[in-house]
Amino acid sequence: MAEIHLKHEWAVARQIAYDCADRVAEESLPLAAALNRVLSEAVFSAQDIPHFDSSAMDGWAVNGSPPWIFVSAGERLFPGQASAILTGGNLPLGAKAVLRSESGLVTTDQEGLPVLNLSPEAKPGEPRSGQHIRRSGQEASAGELLLPVGTELSPPALALAALAGADVLRVSGRPRVELFFTGDEVIGHGIPEVGQVRDVFSPQLAAVLESLGGTVLGQRRLSDDLLETTEALEKSEATVLITTGGTGSSSADHLHTAISQLGGELLIDGVAMRPGGPSILATLPANGAGSGPRYLVGLPGNPLAAFMALLTLAEPLLAGLNGEQRPETFELAAGVAIEPLAGRTRLMPYRELYGLASPVNKAEAAMLRGLAEADGVLIMPPHGVRMGEPVQALRLPWKL
Repeated sequence: MAEIHLKHEWAVARQIAYDCADRVAEESLPLAAALNRVLSEAVFSAQDIPHFDSSAMDGWAVNGSPPWIFVSAGERLFPGQASAILTGGNLPLGAKAVLRSESGLVTTDQEGLPVLNLSPEAKPGEPRSGQHIRRSGQEASAGELLLPVGTELSPPALALAALAGADVLRVSGRPRVELFFTGDEVIGHGIPEVGQVRDVFSPQLAAVLESLGGTVLGQRRLSDDLLETTEALEKSEATVLITTGGTGSSSADHLHTAISQLGGELLIDGVAMRPGGPSILATLPANGAGSGPRYLVGLPGNPLAAFMALLTLAEPLLAGLNGEQRPETFELAAGVAIEPLAGRTRLMPYRELYGLASPVNKAEAAMLRGLAEADGVLIMPPHGVRMGEPVQALRLPWKL
């Protein structure tokens, strides 16, 4: 009973993780580094877009009706004159339209001089006044708001910022994350022997955390040694430290002691959920590399348990640090009845079929096969559900 008493309810733990986060400071980034960041300073057009009259087609700038005689590129056009022009080229003074290359035919007059006429492919009425001309300011006027504060910077948004004349953007900061993997029995390559297990975290956990809004500085493996663990955590310059394993109370689990020796504060020491119950959320003092607090999320060593703890604690923590809304659950209908489990919320990977969500097989704490096949995670309340009843669910980061 004492163990359950010490653990936070799942929803409460998730809210604590979100509420404890101090938003990361804004920063200025060059365009190429700002993808998926959120604008904290609006972008206005520095000049008209386009900033000069130009051609939308390869062909000829023309004035008046055919036939046209040629003048040198860039010269002012008078009625009956034309000059060659390329797409995006500066429109010469006096040009009334652009005749596309497919619609023009160059012949010679009686004196053997080249003249431009309409080709058989020309459409009736071509070229109309203003046809195939991109007017200055057609897309935006100088000083016009193009990207408001709060815009998530997609590739087209970055291109628009460049078009507006921006080189650097003021954006919301992203928390720096460092990963620490523990376990003397874990190997990084090859086939594990008896007493060994394969590392399943380093190939993918960094990518998951990047998708949740973190900037991963690096990842390293620690032995099951208190001094090594404490020194690594103390020296980390990350805002968020993610550890795997070491959250229990065995002789090889040193995380609690390391947090205490570093002067940290345990905010969550266990969550009333399965799998992933032995999860930790703590704050650590600044180490001189940054001005704000550091956060530690301790994930259990079992793979599925670690992922469920990641969704429970790390996802809302990163959202809070990024100044985003806390990720919400959504509702589905249960595809099967689930028995009660007193005092614990169960996180169950599911597959959805015909609008019903059913737990997958192979979803014990140490397994990954079920999660690899899942569409999301059901948040099963301690009282269970009957088939067809609504149940809350979480999206998987790689399914967003």
